[in-house]
Amino acid sequence: MENKKIAVLGGGSWATAIVKILTETVDQVNWWMRDAECIAHIKQFYHNPNYIQSIEFDVEKLNLSSNLQQTIDNSDIIIVAVPSAFLAKAFDNANLQGIENKIIISAVKGVVPEYNQIPAEYFHLKFNVPYKKIGMIAGPCHAEEVAMERLSYLTIACQNQEIAQYVADAMSCRYIHTSTSDDLFGTELSAILKNIYSVASGICNGLGYGDNFQAVLIASSIRETERFISAIHEIHRDVKTSAYLGDLLVTAYSQFSRNRNFGSMVGRGYSVKSAQIEMNMVAEGYYAAKGIYEINKKYKVNMPIADAVYHILYEKISPMMEMKILSGKLS
Repeated sequence: MENKKIAVLGGGSWATAIVKILTETVDQVNWWMRDAECIAHIKQFYHNPNYIQSIEFDVEKLNLSSNLQQTIDNSDIIIVAVPSAFLAKAFDNANLQGIENKIIISAVKGVVPEYNQIPAEYFHLKFNVPYKKIGMIAGPCHAEEVAMERLSYLTIACQNQEIAQYVADAMSCRYIHTSTSDDLFGTELSAILKNIYSVASGICNGLGYGDNFQAVLIASSIRETERFISAIHEIHRDVKTSAYLGDLLVTAYSQFSRNRNFGSMVGRGYSVKSAQIEMNMVAEGYYAAKGIYEINKKYKVNMPIADAVYHILYEKISPMMEMKILSGKLS
């Protein structure tokens, strides 16, 4: 593939980390965010005032804009890092032109709640982007560790391996190792599910469950993941690899995991609303729990862990009672 102009959409921590990675490897990055004041701050002080302030940008490499259509027009590859809860709000009413001709790479790790669709399905159905021009970025990789330039791993999944390899090369630097996959649906669903299981892990931590139970919980979670993604898109895949199991482990155990921290607060007695307010950050697992629950009404996969998280977050079942019931179902 010839040189492509790359854009990153979003102003949060993951978008900020992706922009940092790309400025290591490409000459120019188009960066869209809603907040014009944030753009002005970055131009003057070289860091995002709201997320991961330790990252200092070479602003000569950034084309910052709050005009979404302009950013899309000026780019060939669009990396979408808008939280799933705000994805439809950002795109549905924007009257965008020409997006069907672009390559869309999702860095979104959640279900689009208005449609109960995974991001790949949303971009395909909403904007007629062919699936072969849609990809996704899988971990294991925390934005905070990117900021510290700790060795991290990314998997770029796309049915078109030429596109996957191009994006993988663009995101590969001295502290980022990349690989590719053709399992777009499996990696995207796994990335969504791992946030739900991270919330479960946090809830158990908040309730005082120990490492032994956590190990059983996560071992059961990867089996639950395999059942669900196989029911939706049955191909040969090894869920023990880093894009599936690795991403689950880092999200379930890391101190940087927003979903684990959110779940831990719920386990300690916070209401969902108060936990969200105190975090002041999006925990994708909250929205994913409802989206996956609704999607699974069609497939009827046995998912006791994901169901338990849904019951706690949306039906206000006691975390202690729900996890006690769940503990009898795991092995």
